[in-house]
Order: sequence, then structure tokens, then C-alpha cells
Amino acid sequence: MIKAISSLRKSLALPLHIHIRTLQTFSKYNAQAASALREERKKPIYQDDEYAEVDWDNLGFGLTPADYMYVMKCSKDGEFTEGELSRFGNIQLSPSAGVLNYGQAIYEGTKAYRKENGKLLLFRPDHNAVRMQLGAERMLMPSPSVDQFVDAVKQTAFANKRWVPPSGKGSLYIRPLLMGSGPILGLGPAPEYTFIVYASPVGNYFKEGVAALNLYVEEEYVRAAPGGAGGVKSITNYAPVLKALSRAKSRGFSDVLYLDSLKKKYLEEASSCNVFVVKGRTISTPATNGTILEGITRKSVMEIASDQGYEVVEKAVHVDEVMDADEVFCTGTAVGVAPVSTITYQDKRAEYETGDESVCQKLRSVLVGIQTGQTEDTKGWVTCIN
Repeated sequence: MIKAISSLRKSLALPLHIHIRTLQTFSKYNAQAASALREERKKPIYQDDEYAEVDWDNLGFGLTPADYMYVMKCSKDGEFTEGELSRFGNIQLSPSAGVLNYGQAIYEGTKAYRKENGKLLLFRPDHNAVRMQLGAERMLMPSPSVDQFVDAVKQTAFANKRWVPPSGKGSLYIRPLLMGSGPILGLGPAPEYTFIVYASPVGNYFKEGVAALNLYVEEEYVRAAPGGAGGVKSITNYAPVLKALSRAKSRGFSDVLYLDSLKKKYLEEASSCNVFVVKGRTISTPATNGTILEGITRKSVMEIASDQGYEVVEKAVHVDEVMDADEVFCTGTAVGVAPVSTITYQDKRAEYETGDESVCQKLRSVLVGIQTGQTEDTKGWVTCIN
């Protein structure tokens, strides 16, 4: 004990500059260690497994978080700078964040597919990027450039490649999300924005799988109104459909068809997908007039149908026309191209043609062939991730 006290007295007797030098050296190494730890945390630790442990034969459309997400930030008056990949996990938000209080956010949905040779493909991600920019403008938010958006999606898909299902078993659903993450009390744009991309392997969107859908025409609730935000993928468009959707499902229906808000006589869209009506060689779909989302799958199917000689018409589609159609089908990133078996409107129930020889199936076959690399992409729609 006496020796220890003596040693301490000697060390305290050292000149002050030696103590300062020792502290500076310690601080230097401590800072280097902390910096190295931060850099190590930033580096994705890619899994070498060819596939994640997933029952690929029984994939539904539920959340199975893949390993990594992409994150990028900017101020309301700034520009998005380079983002980075990190482990999928919770994010920290102020209770007064713009997204939580005022719903200032939009999202996109796209998919990565695995070819039979193992290569990964994306379907028209640049169109998702442009649509996000249009939505961000409507919601008064800055948005990533097209190149930034596509690069983020590519990085997310490649980092999570072991979660991309085998060819023919499903796809990796990729969700880019742009939100007002900064704190704000009064109504106004958030002071900071966060762009996140995460992913989950998925199968069929509807519980019916590839079976045809049974839809119900909703007359009490509407999805959107002129002058609103129904034409962009604002997060505020989706929670309001849950009540009507839940009610329809409790009655045995797959989804709801919404009518226009003014006359409630013209078809708009389903809860999360566009709708097409087939009569002879004519395929009609409601025109995108600000209340209907201009789907990328919708746009692609219209072009494929035109190539096959069908007359494709964008117009106001009366509900009576729907009830007299030969076929009806839905399109969307999540649902793909889904046939409709029946539609119930008031006290009427219409039945439609389905099956391998249907228009829906022919169009779906071409689209899926391009998306999965089984058909030559002559349109430049597919992006290969090297």
C-alpha cells in the first residue's frame, strides 16, 4: 500500500507537458478506434449463402425482412448526398416528425427477379424513380435523382441477393420510402428528409394465389377525389381504404373496386391496383386524371396489348360497362396481372372468362417472361444487376 502511494506521488510529480502528451496520445488512439468501429459497422457483412433459409414453395405477401436496407438523408433546402447500406433494423424518429404528424411521405414498389442462370433483374426502376419525383413534388418534398434512386435499388437488391427467390418461386419486393423525418410542430414541410430502401421476398399478393379474384363495388367510401393526392403514391392514400377492404373481405371478397367521388358511376381502381375491362378486341382502363395512380405494370400491359393487336382505350369506364364485360383483370407491382372471376355490384353479380386462353393470361405470360428473363427484352425494360 505504501509502495503504491509512493509510486502515485512520483507520477504526479512528472512535468505537466508529459501528462498532456499522454492524454493526447490516448485521445488520438481512442478516436482512431472509434472511427474504425464506425467504419466497420458501415460495411455490410454479406452472407455467402446462396439462399436464405426460406420455404420458397410457400411464400405469401408477408414481411420477411432481408439483411440490408439503404439510407440517405437531406435537408428541406438541400440535395440528397451519397447514402449507405446498413443492417435492416428500426430507425429513430422524433415524435414530432413530419411523417408521423402530417403524413408527409410517399413510397414506391418494385421487384428483383432471379433468372435461371442466377443473375438478378430489375423491371423498369427508372420509371419508379420518375414517379417518386412527381409524388415528392406534390407532397412538397425533395427527392433523389433518377440515378440515385436506381443505384439505391440496385445496391439493396444485390446486398440481399440470397433473399431473391429461385426462378419461378417469387421475387424480392423492394420498397423505396421517402419521408419527412425532421421534427416540426406547426403544419409545414419537415426540416429533414430520409430516403430508405428495404426488401422482402414475396410470393402471390392475394391469398387466392394465381386463382381468379372476386371483387365488390364499393358505393359508400371513395378512394380519392379530384384535386387530392390519389394520383401519387402518398402513404395517406392507403389507410383510408382499410375499412372498406376489411368489410369486403369479411363477406368473402378478395378486394374492393372504387367508383369516382362525384357521380359514383365510373370505375377508378381497386385498393392497391389498376383495373382493365375487356370486351371483344377492346381493352379499356380508367384514364389517369389525378385520382388514379399511373401504374408501371399498367403502362407495360397497355403497351404489350397494343403490340398484340388489341385496341387499348383510356377513358371513363361506366360501372354498367364493367358488368357487361367479357373479362376483367387487375395490374400492379404487388399483384402482377391478376384475373377477376366475379364482380358484385348492388344486387348483381357478373362472371368473367378466365383460364389459359384468356386475354389476361396471354398478357401476363408476356410480361412475366420479360420480367424474369425467359423472354427476350426488346423494349429495354429490364436492368441486369452485375
